[in-house]
Amino acid sequence: MVHTAYPSSYYAASANCTSERPSLREALETDICVIGAGYTGLSAALSLLEAGFRVVVLEAARVGFGASGRNGGQIVNSYSRDIDVIERSVGSAEASMIGAMAFEGARIIRERVARYHIDCDLKNGGVFAAFNARQMRHLESQKALWQRHGYEELQMLDQAQIQQVVATNRYVGGVLDRMGGHIHPLNLALGEAAGVESLGGTIFEQSPVVNIERTSSPVVRTPEGSVRAKFLVVAGNAYLGDLLPELAAKSMPCGSQVIATEPLDGDLAASLLPQDYCVEDCNYLLDYYRLSADKRLIYGGGVVYGARDPDDIEAIIRPKMLKTFPQLAKARIDYAWSGNFLLTLSRLPQMGRLDDNIYYSQGCSGHGVTYTHLAGKLLAEALRGQAERFDAFASLPHYPFPGGRAFRVPLTAIGAAYYNLRDRLGF
Repeated sequence: MVHTAYPSSYYAASANCTSERPSLREALETDICVIGAGYTGLSAALSLLEAGFRVVVLEAARVGFGASGRNGGQIVNSYSRDIDVIERSVGSAEASMIGAMAFEGARIIRERVARYHIDCDLKNGGVFAAFNARQMRHLESQKALWQRHGYEELQMLDQAQIQQVVATNRYVGGVLDRMGGHIHPLNLALGEAAGVESLGGTIFEQSPVVNIERTSSPVVRTPEGSVRAKFLVVAGNAYLGDLLPELAAKSMPCGSQVIATEPLDGDLAASLLPQDYCVEDCNYLLDYYRLSADKRLIYGGGVVYGARDPDDIEAIIRPKMLKTFPQLAKARIDYAWSGNFLLTLSRLPQMGRLDDNIYYSQGCSGHGVTYTHLAGKLLAEALRGQAERFDAFASLPHYPFPGGRAFRVPLTAIGAAYYNLRDRLGF
């Protein structure tokens, strides 16, 4: 059987615990079988176990192997398309409910970190940075929108104020989200996995699902074992492959690239981001960055549609970093890695049911750290018979990519190029 290790990344190199869990080599029965040990699957498992269900989690590689263990580590509220887009897509009742949940994922993360004593370098505060007046107007509208849904944690920053937050002259202003923040993403996943096991749940690694028997009591088969369950939770996201073709048809894996510098001198690190906030800009193809606990700058950006790994990640991302921080011209890059997230045509997440006993959530579209934790809770609520909030997300319309799988990459890239040009021209 193929053994899949963590990709070489700063997160894997600094993980709290690298001990492996066994693969599935027997036939089991349980209440809920969860496919995927990323944030969605782990969050669902924790919520289900807390409610008294028996849970088995199957992971094709390692806990947090996918986007959950490779992302930028930023706690960003709301969704990849904001609440106003949702308001135009569904009725006012559903939109109001989804809007009320837009800030819950960040609270869930903090609750889990406290409850399960997870050491993941949690820091508070995230900044959205604007390059021009158009983006500032968007941030002002976003602040008003979030306030309309009960969120009062945003603070506008003018040019002088944002230069006190981040040592670059690129931005004309921004907004601080006091309840945003950042974490070591793989250590968060590993801590949640330990929480699952502390509640009696079982996680099998190196156990890819090769077949699902969709019966009244579905059976999930791996190369050397099987799990019969009352319900399935499908949480594979960009790494699900074609296991369930109806899910693959409405989504597209995409890659994002990240680098991490050598540990920086303490004074230099403090000068770059004096309050230790994380930052993302307001471009369509945005850059994002933060300091790690050991004072490396972690910088990411760009998208590769179709999830192809670039030959030279440093050559792509280092110039972006130096455009923001030319003072790092002599800094060594110690790590460079890529990871996949799952894009939907609407950029809104997909949640729903396949048959009566298979539930799924996917398609965070690059905005998954908070949403996945919310999604896991909603999946558990639905399986407990409290499906109102789950059904609000399930009501969001979703469509296949135009041209089918053969044309989804080039057509999406063309659309992204248009928005990238708009960003460059400032309109």
